[in-house]
Amino acid sequence: MTDVIAMNPSPAAFVLPDPVGAVLSRLPAYPGSFLLVTALNRVLAGQLPADVRQYLLGKKLRIHVRDARLTFDFTCTGARFMACKTQDATDLTISANAQDFLRLAQRQEDPDTLFFNRRLSMEGDTELGLVVKNAIDALELPVLDLQQWTPDKVLARVMARRPHKPSHTGRGEHR
Repeated sequence: MTDVIAMNPSPAAFVLPDPVGAVLSRLPAYPGSFLLVTALNRVLAGQLPADVRQYLLGKKLRIHVRDARLTFDFTCTGARFMACKTQDATDLTISANAQDFLRLAQRQEDPDTLFFNRRLSMEGDTELGLVVKNAIDALELPVLDLQQWTPDKVLARVMARRPHKPSHTGRGEHR
């Protein structure tokens, strides 16, 4: 008997409406790239094997969110990822719609399935694309849980990290 493991079936592909993409395309690229590499450095960079980090050293990478018309350019310093201004040419560009990237981050979709259904594409250095894909597949990454990012939960985490100020005893205070 053969066990079959299936990912959650893909819902109907959601694509951001054109007017939303038009508005998003007007945003400056660098702040988005900075936010992306901050997340990558927190979740991914420390787990990458040394040989993968060495292979990525100096490579120009791009994530392109098709329906949002956003691009995030970055490079690898060997130890971490670093945001770049928009580059004319990249070594590797990975493209998909926002929903497909979200489903990948939530581990609800397999990159191979998206690739073979032409919903995820890689352009540029094929070997680099395979190294990136295989390295990410081999890692135990946390699943992106959007419930952790609701405003109340983010605020609670920020407040928990603030140093606790001792209460005043009333000496020397004027009322």
